[in-house]
Amino acid sequence: MKKLLVLSAVLFASFTFAQKEKLFNGKNLDGWTVYGTEKWYVEDGLLICESGPDKGYGYLATDKHYKDFELNVEFKQEANGNSGVFIRSTIEGTKITGWQVEVAPPGHDTGGVYESYGRGWLIKPDAEKDKALKMGKWNKMKIRVEGDKITSWLNGTEMITFTDEKIGAGEGSVALQIHDGGGIKVKWRNLKIEQL
Repeated sequence: MKKLLVLSAVLFASFTFAQKEKLFNGKNLDGWTVYGTEKWYVEDGLLICESGPDKGYGYLATDKHYKDFELNVEFKQEANGNSGVFIRSTIEGTKITGWQVEVAPPGHDTGGVYESYGRGWLIKPDAEKDKALKMGKWNKMKIRVEGDKITSWLNGTEMITFTDEKIGAGEGSVALQIHDGGGIKVKWRNLKIEQL
């Protein structure tokens, strides 16, 4: 019986591990599509987004679509650092349909959820939770999307949890954003997704 339990635990752990997918291979942008003229490149194993000469919005979206998942990413903001992670998104040119979990400088609602070209801010974290953000250092963000419900965590702090039928009906890619305005640079690493 003991051997059976150990075997079951090993198989479960193997299955769970196998379900996690690396979105970024640390070498190139395989599996992603660039939208807009802003810069997306790989340097020293890191994925970097940086404002280009047009100072416009830019996106890097997965070619694959994801519905229910738990996403883990690490980001480090340099300069302005206004960015974000979109879920269940579709893009035409630089117009995106979907929901953004905000990545922004201190005091600008990192971890909140914004609907572009729609209802705008759906939920912002309580102001005191902003201290979870480490500007200029590596931050860990986790986003869990299941059905109508989305929850975000920043460095272990739950930022928001929100239920919305429109989000529940959404379909599409995971996408990283670079905000317009210029002067933005954000580094990304350890982008991993587990489908639920």
